Amino acid sequence: MDKRNVDTLLEARWIIPVEVEGTLAEHAIAINNGLIEAILPISEANSRYYSSNHIKLDNHAIIPGLINLHTHAAMTLMRGVADDLPLMAWLKNYIWPAESRHVDTCFVRDGTMLACAEMLKGGITCFNDMYFFPQAAADVVLECGIRAGIGVVVIDMPSAYASDVDDYIDKGLAIRDHCLQQPLLTFCLAPHAPYSVNDQTLTKIMILAEQLQLPVHIHLHETKDEIKNSLAENGVRPLMRLHKLGLVSPNLIAAHMIHLTDTEIELFHEYGGHIAHCPTSNLKLASGIAPVEKLLQKGINIGIGTDSAASNNRLDMFAEMRLTALLAKGYSDNAEAVPARQALRMATLNGARAMGLDQITGSLSPGKAADITAVDFSSSSLSPCFDPISHLVYVAGREQVSHVWVNGRLLLNEGELVTLDEADIMQQARRWQHRLVS
Repeated sequence: MDKRNVDTLLEARWIIPVEVEGTLAEHAIAINNGLIEAILPISEANSRYYSSNHIKLDNHAIIPGLINLHTHAAMTLMRGVADDLPLMAWLKNYIWPAESRHVDTCFVRDGTMLACAEMLKGGITCFNDMYFFPQAAADVVLECGIRAGIGVVVIDMPSAYASDVDDYIDKGLAIRDHCLQQPLLTFCLAPHAPYSVNDQTLTKIMILAEQLQLPVHIHLHETKDEIKNSLAENGVRPLMRLHKLGLVSPNLIAAHMIHLTDTEIELFHEYGGHIAHCPTSNLKLASGIAPVEKLLQKGINIGIGTDSAASNNRLDMFAEMRLTALLAKGYSDNAEAVPARQALRMATLNGARAMGLDQITGSLSPGKAADITAVDFSSSSLSPCFDPISHLVYVAGREQVSHVWVNGRLLLNEGELVTLDEADIMQQARRWQHRLVS
């Protein structure tokens, strides 16, 4: 049999496909034209394929690239600007005033660049974003080669970005139309939250979501006060309000979803929504602990997000995976809740499914995009290893990420960024720090 030339032939100690459970030892991935062509034993790969880019990772686990299902990338420039506060005090007294003074195209470009550097170094190949000046974020995504869902952000208050609801929507959809042919970009409608968007606006969002077949990405049931205020102002809890407006559907990506009744969980399951679970941010803002085990038992699709670096304060999906598994066990008094394989699936394939990308990314299989993260197991802190999936969730950290590919393009090589200038990014971050302090 004649050998076939491919762009990259990647050998590894373990390959963890995720969609197919288990671990493939001593296997290789053939990558061509940005796609996974085959996954097969190393000996067979070497007999069927050759490549001038033949990479051997003898001490590594290869996993699908991690998917950050909920974040506000540009807010990385506000990392640590206001800590140890509840959500609304944090937003009203610090974040919103800082945004009104400083957020512009340059802020979003530099902040998103800083976030992409952090995420790529932590094995994240795709993120679902919600922030002002989305064109600047989209430009950074295309420049550095990561994959992203860009939010058409909508909020019922003017900003430096848009004057009113129609302006938010028109500008966001114009960016979407301009970027329709970009394979690394998808778009979603991103109304901020029920408490910051009125019924008329939410109805517009619902109609557009149905017409354009776009996901709707929104903060929902994040705090007890959000629910209490909704009952006082609207007579119903936020989820029921969205349901009455037609927004609870398979297109909905609800971030947080902490305070839920059994009836609400049943409703959400019935209408097929997705949840972006953000355990660190939920804890740091004292918002609460989501009933993850109960939600999973109902069959609700849950991905994992970091939220912003202003509220987390890390864009670290390894930390989120571990905390997701541990919190679920402690909250439910069940050590079998969210086993390691499920936490890894939540951080990869479940996130892709929520974004409507599960036919493209989120797992390793022939025909899917080569969105791949390599984790180095050679450190003594990862020895011995009886189960690499367990180690990925309970032992490994983002500092063990060595290589990252998106669409078959190498973006992180031996821990070094390939498409981004880290020194320049840090210099810009220091410049914004001085401005924010002043």
